[in-house]
Amino acid sequence: MKPYKVMVIVGEASGDAHAARMITQLKQQAPEVQVNGIGGKNMRAAGANILVDFSELAVMGLVEVLKRYRTIKKIFNQIVTSLKTDKPDLLVLVDYPGFNLKLAKQAKKLGIPVLYYISPKVWAWRAGRVKTIKQVVDHMAVLFPFEQPIYQQAGVPVTCVGHPLVDAVENKQSNSQAKTALGIDDSQRVLGLFPGSRKSEVEALLPIMLQAAEQLSQQDNNLNVIVPLATGLDKAWMENILSQSSLEISLVEGDFYQTTKACDAIVAASGTVTLEIALLGVPHFIIYRVAPLTYQILRRLVKIPYVGLCNIVTGKPLVLELLQDEVTVDRLDKELTQLLTDPKTKEQAETVRQQVLTALGPAGGAGHAAQLVISMLEKS
Repeated sequence: MKPYKVMVIVGEASGDAHAARMITQLKQQAPEVQVNGIGGKNMRAAGANILVDFSELAVMGLVEVLKRYRTIKKIFNQIVTSLKTDKPDLLVLVDYPGFNLKLAKQAKKLGIPVLYYISPKVWAWRAGRVKTIKQVVDHMAVLFPFEQPIYQQAGVPVTCVGHPLVDAVENKQSNSQAKTALGIDDSQRVLGLFPGSRKSEVEALLPIMLQAAEQLSQQDNNLNVIVPLATGLDKAWMENILSQSSLEISLVEGDFYQTTKACDAIVAASGTVTLEIALLGVPHFIIYRVAPLTYQILRRLVKIPYVGLCNIVTGKPLVLELLQDEVTVDRLDKELTQLLTDPKTKEQAETVRQQVLTALGPAGGAGHAAQLVISMLEKS
């Protein structure tokens, strides 16, 4: 292949991870392809040149986005200028539709082919976006089998490449081995607090998680509490929040899957991470809170009964979801106590793992996405 240029745009940690897996496969199949874009440490490690760190864009919620509008707009203009001055052969947009669909429109004006990798959740809300996608996107690469017919019916070229987590989520360590690797005594029960990868999520969820953990530790003095440091979050900023707790809490960097496997129970912010926890067979439940106005708007727009990906892909309430006013210290304490003491929870977590794995479909997702990139480059 000739030295093609590809621009990849992500807006959050899960997008950075998914894009990195695709770029890794792309570099193996076509090492001469140059990749630039918005991303994080995962994309950088995969060989991409990062123009802007995605952490500048990682905001969740309508009200929260408005607060960061100027920063987001400045980055948008920077990328549009880059598209004009250093025109890529292909623009790959990864989820993050509020930003990326507007960027696709600009690319269309410039005659740049657009591949959209990881569909906006049109099956959950804002189904009208499919019409916009038909106008500005050349090809959709979707993760879930149920997404493909949505675009086929709308006349949008689409390929179901498969979910990359089917291949990526693998840790053969036992719970005991993972604890040992992290220097945790096997006799201790480990509680994982996973507050999300955006600052707005952490600010909304981590304080209440910490209060619940403090309450729980009063009944269990053999509890070890750990928090993984999500990609894109500042370590010192996270340590400052954790220092306000009366508990000694470990902020863990490094192997995320090993950290997850070491946990006996996890409370996690809704997002891709919950799919990873499920695929590792760890007992958990999902929580989420946004600004009250954002929630009132979303509850009128969202047309599916679940927010957790495990529940969405299987169409079943496999994992408990607590939203908004349900997210209280006492409720978290109650649910965590049950996960840590009920002997059936690990067996139930394995059942969830099997059902989610079946629902996700074929393996090789990142490789299939890379092949699609190469195919579109050759056509260009």
